[in-house]
Amino acid sequence: MDKTEKPIVGITIGDYNGIGPEIIIKTLSDRRFIQSVTPVIYGHSKVISYYRKVLNEKHFNFEQIKSIGEVNPKRVNVINCWNESVEVNSGNPTEDSGKHAIDALKMCVEDAKSGKINSIVTAPISKKNAQSSDFAYPGHTEYLTESFGIKESLMLLMYENFRVGVVTGHIPLAEVSSTITKELIINKLKVLYKTLKDQFGINKPKIAVLGLNPHAGEEGLLGKEEEEIIQPAIQEFKQDGKIVIGPIPADGYFGTAQYRNYDATLAMYHDQGLIPFKTLAFETGVNFTAGLPIPRTSPDHGTAFSIAGKNKADTTSFRAAMLVASDICCRKNSVKLEFPELSY
Repeated sequence: MDKTEKPIVGITIGDYNGIGPEIIIKTLSDRRFIQSVTPVIYGHSKVISYYRKVLNEKHFNFEQIKSIGEVNPKRVNVINCWNESVEVNSGNPTEDSGKHAIDALKMCVEDAKSGKINSIVTAPISKKNAQSSDFAYPGHTEYLTESFGIKESLMLLMYENFRVGVVTGHIPLAEVSSTITKELIINKLKVLYKTLKDQFGINKPKIAVLGLNPHAGEEGLLGKEEEEIIQPAIQEFKQDGKIVIGPIPADGYFGTAQYRNYDATLAMYHDQGLIPFKTLAFETGVNFTAGLPIPRTSPDHGTAFSIAGKNKADTTSFRAAMLVASDICCRKNSVKLEFPELSY
């Protein structure tokens, strides 16, 4: 793609019986996005038209296209990702809404792999409702990692300068200890360090690594993982001058706001990192998949079926996800993003 062109941001509709279409429409009603990037919604024009009417969103308009090759850089574009008739049932996940969410995701990813789009922003899916013989993944992150042929990715939650990654993601808590290895921690640190430098422009990243056990094992009294796995991984990774501190007891680390002293935090498992993050930044945070060849972001919340179709969804997190994805690909393409506040 010519670097003088506006970057194309692919947006997957998610489960259309959730709040995905609402937060997409409300966010893209801000025409500043179109000034800097070309948004392409992967979903269905009938779904978008339905929610535009429900929301009475008069400032939102779109152009229906058959493929990414027909994209109009002056409009919000919508690609129909399935041919079946559409029945929207806001607030109630259906077999069709789960299936079509994945249809949209797959088409978007294929266009990304072909180099036709510059970044991906995904609206929420219902992980349970989306499961099928064609999609047996715990979530977006695992699917995207495999689809792009990446050996190691990292789920990174971020809000402004507060960033939390996890060594183990969507796995049962009982499997965390046996899954964590020295090699895995080093690989996650490599992805995190490279992302902080390349994607966020931090020349000398400072990373904190949390312990697995209470009090980071209390010198082996409460667990051996810190001494036998985590500390050796940190020592090996930082040999060439990288700034990596740990293992740090997680409770005191978040309780005393030590995270403010670091560019990123690496937690050992999902809830260890995401509970404090969402306590501090729920509805404002962004889920960033580090390690992919292009930026991929999503809001840090789910489908919110209970408020779908009621014009109650908060767009803050999705807007931030759009800003992050747009800003990164704009800088890469030497295009100015027309948001002076860039609050994410």
